[in-house]
Amino acid sequence: MEAQRITVALIDRSAGYEATPERVRLRSLADFAADVEAFLRGESREIDTAQLEVSVEPGSVAIQTAPIPAAPLLFNDLEALLGGERLDRLDRRRREIVEKWQKAARASREVSVRIGAPFLDRPILISIDSDYRSDDADQWVQVERYVRGEIEDLGGVSRANAHVRLPDGTSLKVSADRELLRNEKTNRLYKMAMLRVRAQYNVLTHELRDARLMEFVEYAPGIDEDELARMTRRGAQAWNDVPDATSWVDDLRGGAD
Repeated sequence: MEAQRITVALIDRSAGYEATPERVRLRSLADFAADVEAFLRGESREIDTAQLEVSVEPGSVAIQTAPIPAAPLLFNDLEALLGGERLDRLDRRRREIVEKWQKAARASREVSVRIGAPFLDRPILISIDSDYRSDDADQWVQVERYVRGEIEDLGGVSRANAHVRLPDGTSLKVSADRELLRNEKTNRLYKMAMLRVRAQYNVLTHELRDARLMEFVEYAPGIDEDELARMTRRGAQAWNDVPDATSWVDDLRGGAD
């Protein structure tokens, strides 16, 4: 697929006038820009929004990106939004933003959001007449799990957390106590690690959310050469008085036939 410009427009007449690039409430503009950034970036952080250039277009307040060359997860989610109003299999962060926009549209007939892209047959419209929703609300259970992945980010100024790149390529944000991270003696950054976390687990989609770090677990798969040599020596001693091991096993089984 060729590079795509994504346009996300806020249609807002709740202030008694239509929001435009020339006149819009500051809080509405700030909140909308933050939501658009979170929607484009997603939980997977597929797009580096810090480097993404946008323009503010006329026709309410529309944020249009520069051409995005390769973002299959985002493009798939947009096609899913166009194809139906179930949000269960969307990227978790995008799902949260769409649910927020749908809630705002239900609260006021004067607010809606329109999303367009050249590869879409028509724009996606989140309004009082749409019903974008997740049907998996009762599918979340509290669990403790071991997760393995590469630590891509660790710490934080206002909130301590770790961003873990899982084997399937997705990213899991894990909150943590500052004291736990402060007392950690091993440099975990950009290394594979095993974490024990407490999180909510979706039995339908197998997704984890609201994960919290309980502890780092030492994880060093490999062969202990000394232990292997010791076991080999013990095996050789045990079979030392058996002239033909194959015949001996066959006899135990009742013969070669």
